Amino acid sequence: AERSTRSRGSTRAPAREPRVGRRGKVLILLALVASVAFVVVSYFGPLWAVSSIQVNGNAAVSREQVVQTLQVAEGTPLPRVDTDAAAARVAAIPKVASVRVQRVYPSTVRVTVEERVPVVFFDAADGTHLMDAEAVDFAVEPPPPGVVRMVVASPSFGNLETRAALSVLTALPGPLRSQVAQIDAPTISAVSLTLYDGRVVVWGSSEDTEYKASIALPLLTQPGQTYDVSSPDLPTIR
Repeated sequence: AERSTRSRGSTRAPAREPRVGRRGKVLILLALVASVAFVVVSYFGPLWAVSSIQVNGNAAVSREQVVQTLQVAEGTPLPRVDTDAAAARVAAIPKVASVRVQRVYPSTVRVTVEERVPVVFFDAADGTHLMDAEAVDFAVEPPPPGVVRMVVASPSFGNLETRAALSVLTALPGPLRSQVAQIDAPTISAVSLTLYDGRVVVWGSSEDTEYKASIALPLLTQPGQTYDVSSPDLPTIR
């Protein structure tokens, strides 16, 4: 008689996903509600309310002007402070070159200001104007010591003669720059420097400033009134 054999495989019940009990669901729901409540309270409530405004880097601009322009009221929830908008308002102050506004938890707004530094001044009908190295005319007031008088026909941000004068002045080495009382630029290729002792350095264009300075400094040790380094390979003294 034939025998038939059958292999008996073991059968296992499929693994069941763990079930979350009613208590676990309640705990998860409570955690979610608590998280939402925390966010709402933080954003709208007094938990992180602004209680102080810290202003750094200001000297010519008063703290009061910065705080007033910032327009962040005490008691405002810190997460609701729009730092970009606040920074844009402070940046509109003429003497401010750049500004950064930060939230510092739990309750401080920090404002870091970089002010414009006057490089030249020029005389106008309404008074003495201060201008920085970027040709920004930012104040009408007496110039600080060491700021150079600039004489150009139309001093302004987009004026080529203004740009030429500033390009020369800001590239001068310290030992020469400290002697300059006035810079004239009737054209972009006719820049000249008047020193505090009355001597004049004819500079020409703003090209080769470093080379011209290396010629002018030793040249100024010699007697003369006018020192022409507009062609630095052929300097002259008169």
